[in-house]
Amino acid sequence: MGGSCWSGRSGRTRKRSAKTGSILADPTCIPGRIRPIKITAVGDGMVGKTCMLITYTSRRFPTEYVPTVFDNYSDNLTVDGQEFNMTLWDTAGQEDYERLRPLSYPNTDCFLLCFSVGSHSSFENIFSKWYPEIRQHCPNVPIVLVATKTDLRETQADSVTIAEGRRMRKKISASRYIECSAKANEGLPEVFIEAVRAVIKKPTPLKKKLFCNFL
Repeated sequence: MGGSCWSGRSGRTRKRSAKTGSILADPTCIPGRIRPIKITAVGDGMVGKTCMLITYTSRRFPTEYVPTVFDNYSDNLTVDGQEFNMTLWDTAGQEDYERLRPLSYPNTDCFLLCFSVGSHSSFENIFSKWYPEIRQHCPNVPIVLVATKTDLRETQADSVTIAEGRRMRKKISASRYIECSAKANEGLPEVFIEAVRAVIKKPTPLKKKLFCNFL
């Protein structure tokens, strides 16, 4: 399975739902109002960020590969009785995009910090590279740690384990740790449901919104 995969951008949005839990504590969730949320996927190149986003939004695993260059997708999701319009931003992990990538960060509500279970280097870069970069630009934005390509565990004995992922989640104080496989179409809805929940459970002052630092 490749890292970033290409698919035509669709103007359609799909409505999905997750009915458990409660969001009554969040004053910004007004019944009948669709709340916009920006979710940005970050991580090494070729860990499967683009495939994850495309497979989730199109319900089809893409088969063609091109390097990621800042695509974004829109999808509606109902979580705990409240409807959200998610803008899903994809970023390029390659070094060639070091200066351009932070342009995607402003106004992000939640980061999906991604690594592949088949790449220990991508896992180690979570703490050594991506977590510091995110916190430099967006010190208060919640993070969901996402393990991609879990199907590789069937053929790769030295893959990153669930226990290692959970320890990393604690190390970076991520809101959640979720595992998924775009190729096997497993765990994808949970990634975005938990990203939304991380946003609505984050305490936000009523009169002051916390923005990313754009340096």
